[in-house]
Amino acid sequence: MDETKLVQGAMTDAVRWETAVLNGGPADGVRLQLTGRPSVLQVSHPCRVESAPEGMQIAALHIYRRDLKVKSEPLRYGFDGVSP
Repeated sequence: MDETKLVQGAMTDAVRWETAVLNGGPADGVRLQLTGRPSVLQVSHPCRVESAPEGMQIAALHIYRRDLKVKSEPLRYGFDGVSP
């Protein structure tokens, strides 16, 4: 067997995907798969731009924080409406 394929397969097997659900805010009820149990998720939503330089994109940002009391799937992330 090719050594490169063996190493790539081992790395893929080591990644543990978990299900999470977003609560509240504009992405309420969205389910997703993630790894590493990040403490914060950033959700962005594109905005319509009327007069901006070519190529500029503007997005509304929404912050979701992991509920540390939830230890099993689905992990829960709550909307943080006061985050900048």
